[in-house]
Amino acid sequence: MSIKLYKTTKGILLQRNNEFYTINQQWDSLINRDGLESYLQTMIPNARRIDDEGAWLTEGIILPPIGEQEVWAAGVTYLQSRDARMEESETAASLYDMVYDAVRPELFFKSVASRVSGHLKEVYIRKDSTWDVPEPELTLFVNASGNIQGYTIGNDMSSRSIEGENALYLPQAKIYEKSAALGPCLYVSETPIPKESAIKMTIRRDGAEAFKDETTVSRIKRSFTELTGFLFAETDFPEGCFLMTGTCLVPPHTFTLQEGDVVEISIDNIGTMVNTIAINPKHKK
Repeated sequence: MSIKLYKTTKGILLQRNNEFYTINQQWDSLINRDGLESYLQTMIPNARRIDDEGAWLTEGIILPPIGEQEVWAAGVTYLQSRDARMEESETAASLYDMVYDAVRPELFFKSVASRVSGHLKEVYIRKDSTWDVPEPELTLFVNASGNIQGYTIGNDMSSRSIEGENALYLPQAKIYEKSAALGPCLYVSETPIPKESAIKMTIRRDGAEAFKDETTVSRIKRSFTELTGFLFAETDFPEGCFLMTGTCLVPPHTFTLQEGDVVEISIDNIGTMVNTIAINPKHKK
């Protein structure tokens, strides 16, 4: 049996099937435990039932399902991502080819919680970039013990022009204000998310469909435990962390995001996260 946890401005909302409950706990202490799904099941009999969850969510705002955790990301875990990286980079094409087949995966820091956007919020493209794309990623919540306890949708916003110019520019291409989004909930299950789960992305411009594609979780080259094992090998995360597991859908090289574009990312079992593309307001002063 699976559960969805929504972090909102009104508190924590738990969904089991079509039933909704409020949970009066601090987010980080609630999710950062082993056996999270079983623990949440034991809480339901004493939780307050919500019958008007639509109004409850309308009155509140859905926040990204993150507390004090860091967000990390894995790169070149899907063949399509490898090919796209090789296409964008004239100077480091072989680098991406080698890391796809290497024993050690590419892992990099993505964001602190304060820079993460949530469902229905803006994500930014860089003003100094000419080629920008969203990157839909199944994202793991891994607790302090290094065990996967939940899943969410991630958007790893990227400047392909900056990373393509020089692979050493990856931090500038990937790490900036509102360059990451998580949401709309944390999906918690006693079993791993099914490999056949579909990952879908649609980009709309002026209301019209500008890009649409889908794939499945099964297309990933590395296992989730392999990725988390490397991440936790020499790094401690007292509150746990979120790990984006790699880009599985990439728009063609002729496409770049524009202000006002709307990105919809859906993953089976989790739901849909929607973000609007914007530029940091400080550039408009």
